[in-house]
Formats: sequence, structure tokens, C-alpha cells
Amino acid sequence: MESIVPATVFVNPSAGQGKAGGRVGKVRQAFARRSYSVRITQSASRNEFRNGVRAAIECGCSTLIAMGGDGTVQLLAGECAGRAVRMGVIPAGGGNDFAAALGITMDADQAVGVIANGKTRKIDAVGLCGRGEDVAPAIYVGGGGMGLDAEAVRQASGKFLKWPGRLRYVVSAIAALRGFNGIQLEAEFPDSDLPRIAKRVLLAAVLNTPTYGGGLRLAPEARVDDGMLELVILEMLSKAEVLRLIPPLLLRGKLKTWRVQRVQAAKVRLTAQGETCFHGDGELLGVSPVNIEVLPGALSVLAP
Repeated sequence: MESIVPATVFVNPSAGQGKAGGRVGKVRQAFARRSYSVRITQSASRNEFRNGVRAAIECGCSTLIAMGGDGTVQLLAGECAGRAVRMGVIPAGGGNDFAAALGITMDADQAVGVIANGKTRKIDAVGLCGRGEDVAPAIYVGGGGMGLDAEAVRQASGKFLKWPGRLRYVVSAIAALRGFNGIQLEAEFPDSDLPRIAKRVLLAAVLNTPTYGGGLRLAPEARVDDGMLELVILEMLSKAEVLRLIPPLLLRGKLKTWRVQRVQAAKVRLTAQGETCFHGDGELLGVSPVNIEVLPGALSVLAP
């Protein structure tokens, strides 16, 4: 009789300001109550995480679960996209925008219940190619961008690493404002009649989910399964104008300004001057110019 390889939960113990590892016991109990067989493994690095996922797939594991934030989900998605496997998500990070877009909450029992129920949805992923022939294509699942938010990612992964959720990203953006003069952006839309956009901007984000950065609602109309991306461009603002945006961002996650432009497209090419980085799900993935496209239904995800 062929043995059944149990589902595997890949834990990022440093997610959620280091609290994810402490939630493992609660998650294990939630699976046990449902008599759902899982193997739980913690990874000390991104390479260890990737290698663990690849080894599990080679052994025949078909249900792979990310326990952490959006960066953890992004790592798992990069290994699962296009494969005949199912992805699960147990949100336990500072920003859990992909899980929120699926209707999965921070309640561990609810997240485990979704996995045990076994219902799957075909979800889009986002593919990105950066500058240079030697740059490997990358995948992200939620939101990414260049400009102030990419600079904020640098700050958020440094001295603000322990700050919670949305506050971490907003405070990081404020810190990144020092000496930031915007980027001269050119946005093109291959295989589309959409007009080219060229202007100096504070940030340009390409989203698959309505929110990123721990609940910042940059693209309220974005959907994870519609085969489209949403480009959000925030024009260059003065520091005083940026500071006026902060209260509604912190309290409700809303970007309240008329100086924002949103465009839906399946493909976007972003070009900016200099060594301008692009991040996806809080990880620096490429350098301008970057080609971004939706990968329709690339992931089979356990969801409500």
C-alpha cells in the first residue's frame, strides 16, 4: 500500500516580530483536533525554506502551507506556481495582505479550518523580470513597487523590523522621505492600447491584492483571480502633503488624495532612471527596467 505524504507547514519563525514560532503549538493543536496529518518545519533562512519546499515536493507532498507573512507566502508561491500542488496560508506576519484578500484571518484555528476543509481556488500570481540577462524571473503574490515604497522596504527590514504591521510600513516611508526626490517614471503596457505614462512620481505600485504594507488600501478594486493587475501611481508630493496623508493611512489604510492614478492591465513595463529597485511582497526583486505580468490561475490555494 502506497504511503501518504502528510501536508507540510513551513514556518518562518521570525515573522510577526518573531512571534510566529511561538504560535506553532497552537497550530499543531488545531490540526490535531481535526485529525489532519501535518508535518511542521521551521526554516532559519530563505535558502533553507526553498530547499525544504523542493524536498517535500520531490517526496510527493501535494499540500504545502506557508506560516508567516507575505514574504513567506511569496517564497512558497515561487516554488508552487505552475505545479500540481496546493498552497495553504496561516497568516502570522506583520503584513498579511494576501491572506486578507482570501478572507483568511490571523485566528490560527480559522486558518487551519480553511486548510482542513480542502476547498481550493485558482489564484493569479505576478511574474517579474528585472534588468540583465542573468537576473532570474521572480514571482510575488500581493503588491510590489518602486519609488518611496521600495525605499521604505529597506527601512522596514532594518531599524523598524520589530514595529507592528501597518505602522511599520508607514513609519518606514516617513524615514525614507529624507533626501528622496521621487523617480522619473515611464510606464508602458505591452499588448495593450493603453497610453504610455511618463511623469515624476513618489511611487509606482503594481498590485494583485487590494492592500499591501499591512493593510494599506492602494488598489481597492484589485482582485486575486481576475487575470489583471492594478498599477497605482502616486504623483510627486511635497513632504507636507505626504504627512497629511498619514492619519487616514494609519487609521483606515486609505490613500486620500486626488493625485493618484490607477490603471488595470495584464502587463506593465516600468522604467526609471538610475539604480531604481523594485520590491514584491516586501522583498527586493529587481532593478529598473522591470517587466511585470499577471500569471492567471498559476496557484491552487486553499481558501474559504
